[in-house]
Amino acid sequence: MRSTSSTDTDITVHRPGELSAPLRAAWHRSMDESPEYANPFLSPEFAAGVGRHRGGVQIGVLHEHGEPVGFLPYERNLLGVGRAIGLGLSDRQALVHRPGIIWDTEELLRGCGLASFEFDHLVEEQKPFGRYVTGMFASPVIDLEPGDGDYPAWLRATYPGQAKTTLKKERRLARDIGEVRFVFDERDPQMLHRLMEWKSAQYRRTGRMDRFARPWIVDLVGDLFRLREEHFTGVLSVLYAGERPVAAHFGPRSRTVLAAWFTAYDPEFHYYSPGLMMHLRTAEAAARHGVRLIDLGRGDKEYKDWLKTRELRVGEGFATRPHPVAAAHRMWRRPVRGLRNTVLAHPGLREPADRLLKTVGALRSARSH
Repeated sequence: MRSTSSTDTDITVHRPGELSAPLRAAWHRSMDESPEYANPFLSPEFAAGVGRHRGGVQIGVLHEHGEPVGFLPYERNLLGVGRAIGLGLSDRQALVHRPGIIWDTEELLRGCGLASFEFDHLVEEQKPFGRYVTGMFASPVIDLEPGDGDYPAWLRATYPGQAKTTLKKERRLARDIGEVRFVFDERDPQMLHRLMEWKSAQYRRTGRMDRFARPWIVDLVGDLFRLREEHFTGVLSVLYAGERPVAAHFGPRSRTVLAAWFTAYDPEFHYYSPGLMMHLRTAEAAARHGVRLIDLGRGDKEYKDWLKTRELRVGEGFATRPHPVAAAHRMWRRPVRGLRNTVLAHPGLREPADRLLKTVGALRSARSH
């Protein structure tokens, strides 16, 4: 642990495994007191999980008058270049703090030993980071309330436009394969491995980077799957037809928020729209289990437009302080992000890019066989 201080503010830096029980309790209290920080990706459990599988993970703890009031998890390299913890995996990033806390960003970076801090899913309410934000993006969410009846009744009341077609496809799936059943909290690790296999194949088919080709991500997901705490539980949900798994989802939940993270299905059943079935079943069951919001994550997908009840906003950018390393890093990274965002923001560019990625994926698959 190291410490820097000003008149009333003190910043201490810890490794995730070194956080004391009182510091973890103060972090959880900050999550509980502000709904915008209730996301499981903002929990000490997620930070500790990443820290067990990645080097350079640290926690900056902001103290006021000796009391811990803010927590910034990040990854730092030897040059002092920092990034939000789990950048590329996490759908929410923030300095998690008590209500009313304001900080000086340059002082925060200096206290954490950072020349720069990169983020891409920053909670909108992080005003002190505001001048470093280079873009704001929609992040769809589903507000949940438990229904009074069974799943079909909930579906008809909540998504009347999707209910008829979805229920018809479920009945057809039941006739063709076997009785449809849904397990919200499946504890079979073999099903988690099946989900990762499906998702890995989907990444390759569509030309995307295969996250599950990275052993540390496989190990992290397995680690989080076993975690069952009040503020963080790894939830694996599975849709079965008879004895056959058809679709699955794995994501972390806090007490009130479930993050939609990895969803995949057996492509043999694509005709039945198993991915949409999975999302709808998960939403209904999550509401019955105390979840009040599902975070679908940043990204423009048709199913998100169908499911969302509203949108939050997340920011992307680089917080920096005067430092030559910060300037060099920003010059290197910003054009890459800018090009990607230009493609994503324009359907005329996004669709050809999608087709190109799928063509690359098909060529990879053909070569592997």
